[in-house]
Amino acid sequence: MKMIIHIFFTLSLVSSISFASVQDFCVADPKGPQSPSGYSCKNPDQVTENDFAFSGLAKAGNTSNIIKAAVTPAFSPTFAGINGLGVSLARLDLASGGVIPLHTHPGASEVLVVIQGTICAGFISSANKVYLKTLEKGDSMVFPQGLLHFQLNSGKGPALAFVAFGSSSPGLQILSFALFANDLPSELVEATTFLSDAEVKKLKGVLGGTN
Repeated sequence: MKMIIHIFFTLSLVSSISFASVQDFCVADPKGPQSPSGYSCKNPDQVTENDFAFSGLAKAGNTSNIIKAAVTPAFSPTFAGINGLGVSLARLDLASGGVIPLHTHPGASEVLVVIQGTICAGFISSANKVYLKTLEKGDSMVFPQGLLHFQLNSGKGPALAFVAFGSSSPGLQILSFALFANDLPSELVEATTFLSDAEVKKLKGVLGGTN
């Protein structure tokens, strides 16, 4: 009986400490240190309603680039109020033929909603199975955390989508840029991708890689 009482007392004590440490929010302080869990908290006395609102997704991104697409993020600390809340947003603008190349978000799963146009989207599982879907206006698709995925404008006009992430800092790594937009020696890229020297140098030249 004493053991049971002791266990309940310990649990209640831990619970009270846990709830006592919970805050309503932790608005990002970009001047403070950053940890894997997010940015440090802004002084609550300096927090305003503007920290919880963001207008950056209203304007279309510039699609005059090699991928004919633009991603406008609403991540922490740009959108300071989402810090630590486990959510974030982004806007995808894709010109005709535009593509968000194969990429991963190591820190979050993603949900996409098509607002305009037609988007071919898909992801590849760890078993190398492809899940591919053509999405029209109003359609949505989920991309599991850490898996390679892409979005391609397969319609005749521009496409627009909004995406939501299960993290305020989902992270991003684009596969083609990771391979060909850095100074990783060409011979190592060739050995690990089975591409020829000419192919690797061509892709490095297109994406700005060296070495």
